Amino acid sequence: IMNNPLLLSITNPVKLLKPSTIPYGLNLNTTINKKQQQLTKTIVLNSNTRSRTTTTFTSSLSLVRRRNNNGGGVTGGFDETEVCRRDQGNAVLLCALGYWVQGSRCFPWLALNFHMSHCLHLKPSTLQLVQYTAILPMVAKPLYGVLSDVLYIDGARRVPYISIGVLLQGLAWGSLAIFPGSREALPSLLGLALLSNLGASVTEVAQDALVAEYGLRYQMNGLQSYALMASAVGGILGNLLGGYCLVKTPPRILFLAFTALLSLQLTVSLSSKEESFGLARIRETSLKKQFNDLMGVIQGDEVSQPLTWIIASIAMVPLLSGSVFCYQTQVLNLDPWVIGMSKVIGQLMLLCLTVVYDRYLKKTLPMRPLVHIVQLLYALSLLFDYILVKQINVTFGISNKAFVLCFSSVAEILAQFKILPFSVLLANMCPGGCEGSITSFLASALCLSSIVSGFAGVGMANAIGVTCNNYANLPAGILIQSLAAMLPLWFIHYVPMSENGFEREGKRGLSKRSRKNRRVGRVVGQEIFAYRRERDAEAQT
Repeated sequence: IMNNPLLLSITNPVKLLKPSTIPYGLNLNTTINKKQQQLTKTIVLNSNTRSRTTTTFTSSLSLVRRRNNNGGGVTGGFDETEVCRRDQGNAVLLCALGYWVQGSRCFPWLALNFHMSHCLHLKPSTLQLVQYTAILPMVAKPLYGVLSDVLYIDGARRVPYISIGVLLQGLAWGSLAIFPGSREALPSLLGLALLSNLGASVTEVAQDALVAEYGLRYQMNGLQSYALMASAVGGILGNLLGGYCLVKTPPRILFLAFTALLSLQLTVSLSSKEESFGLARIRETSLKKQFNDLMGVIQGDEVSQPLTWIIASIAMVPLLSGSVFCYQTQVLNLDPWVIGMSKVIGQLMLLCLTVVYDRYLKKTLPMRPLVHIVQLLYALSLLFDYILVKQINVTFGISNKAFVLCFSSVAEILAQFKILPFSVLLANMCPGGCEGSITSFLASALCLSSIVSGFAGVGMANAIGVTCNNYANLPAGILIQSLAAMLPLWFIHYVPMSENGFEREGKRGLSKRSRKNRRVGRVVGQEIFAYRRERDAEAQT
């Protein structure tokens, strides 16, 4: 809470400031309003508590920075409202473009998958192994988040990391586009894919932290929904253009086009000034203390239980995405345009689900029933691949192209949408100075669970004998997938009823440790983080 420099030393709980001289030329109503705004009240608490000071407006300050009602122009040289709007517009542009570009990463990755499948002729298990090995840099997101929280670069701790991540991505995709040998040899291709995901993970961590910090600073709850909308729009355009361009051009052209898009994002990020966003500068701290604070926050039941559930719900399902992709392209001979359009339809579904969630579901449907329904639908949607492989759709007169377009991406989209309530939950519970650490820890845990799921799928595909020439046992693997997705429903009680944590749960279902910390605050490193209540109090003062 900022102390007002206009207040004098106060010895009594309530003290009135001496009115300032009213300049000649103001009308009576203006004079009365200015005098009323000068009256301030300061609440003096005990030495163990914080003093909260209401915002003071003085007539002299207002006269300097506001436009004269009599047509005299701007006396102070600038309009504070316009400056605030411009700064907020810069922050919105930076975040919206960033999430849109990151959502468009499916554009070069679709080309890379087809390149590995058709040009390098990788086996389904090898293709999936490369896909999930490439996301290993994202497991280290907590490290990037902690660095972003405590290490300032040129006076900023979010925007510079966004620029660094974008630069690394541009180097990776630009090399794949320019140097033929980099995309023909599997080791070099995998190395550049790792570099690309390293840059993407750094950028995502900084963007997520910036959105969480900005939302808490200005009391804008649920900004993560809009971030997912921007990402979904990027996914729609990326898959649409990717599927069309792959029919007309080689993959290297797509790599080059995405590099140009990254150059645009880099230009915007370099021209953005973080200090203009109005975010508070935290005191400097050590990496060790920041890690200790992070561990203290996530060890609480309010965070650890929902985090455990979302991680387990992903890791317990052995994915067969690589085998299904090879079956669609090598056995069914589906064009890249069909695969890309199926992703476009899926991203449209994700966009619609996100809008419905932001406008209606998060206000009317508690978090636990919502997650329960989504997980059940996800388990059932995995059976769409079973219907495709067994050609049941053809029996009912539905062509493979039509079926893939309509149903191929349903499971993938539900898996992405399921994460949104947990992202909002943890963002609302972030203590000051730990936005990057908390959001990056969630992203890292989700990436690690996806890697475990992908490697488990590779192992299951090898165990049941699924190869590029034999897909006879693929339906059995899909059934195992669907059954495994049902298992997290057995411990759905780990998910809180509301996105505000466990405050509305009452005493029932809370552990002794949680009851001891009922106010959703926790002593971490001798500092009390009263997450939402402290933020609300700061907004009122």
